[in-house]
Amino acid sequence: MYIFANRYIFKIDIFLKMTERIADKALQLPPITLEEMSGIKLMNRTDTKFVATLDQLVAFLTAVKGKYFIQQIGDKRIAEYHTTYFDTDDYEMYRMHHAGRCVREKIRVRTYLDNYDTFLEVKNKNNHGRTKKKRIIVGGVHTLHSEKENVVPFLSKVAWYRLEEVSPVIENWFNRITLVNYGKTERLTIDFNLRFHHLKSDGRHELRRVAIIELKRDGNVPSPALDLLRETRIKRSGFSKYCIGSALTHSGLKRNNFKERLIMINKMENKR
Repeated sequence: MYIFANRYIFKIDIFLKMTERIADKALQLPPITLEEMSGIKLMNRTDTKFVATLDQLVAFLTAVKGKYFIQQIGDKRIAEYHTTYFDTDDYEMYRMHHAGRCVREKIRVRTYLDNYDTFLEVKNKNNHGRTKKKRIIVGGVHTLHSEKENVVPFLSKVAWYRLEEVSPVIENWFNRITLVNYGKTERLTIDFNLRFHHLKSDGRHELRRVAIIELKRDGNVPSPALDLLRETRIKRSGFSKYCIGSALTHSGLKRNNFKERLIMINKMENKR
């Protein structure tokens, strides 16, 4: 027990030191406001994801200096998010993703914890690799049924599922850094300190030493980030926070097709 406790304290200590370095790198980038970013919403976009260790993330944040702005809201450059994902009773959305379906959907409620703005969001991915996101303001996860007047028409217009067909499945919390290139043609979101809680199994899991970088752009416009990601040896890898979080917290779900990613994440988490 003593050895286990020491290992846990050691891991937390490393995490705290790395987050301090990440925060320091964030302060070295020029800020961009939400108003200045208003034309870069990219609601119809291509997404490319990369998985990095926190060491690689620090190297990447060093490399982007002079090429990227960092989003700043008030005096904060690292935002906090809480998300709850919905699915059917038989996890149809999860199973479709696990089976490798190109055309798929995610339904979630996301809260920006810095100002508590909350949105019901529907993300649809088509067979051309493009992602469309639609959203409306809501009070929260537990107010959707009392807000049927707005929620039901919204879902009937943009989603495959009706409100009564889905329920909250898993929630997560994470920190996010958002970068915008100087040409304002793309956004990079960097998520770290991921924590998951499965609402059905009550399983919990934390990813303390892994970061998810997502490149969001309108089509295949040239991206300065791609060269920088290669230089810092950050590899492209699919990563759905809903699916990976579910696989890590619910032993009853199929995970064969996620096995390679789960092994990779475990190695990153336990690297000394």
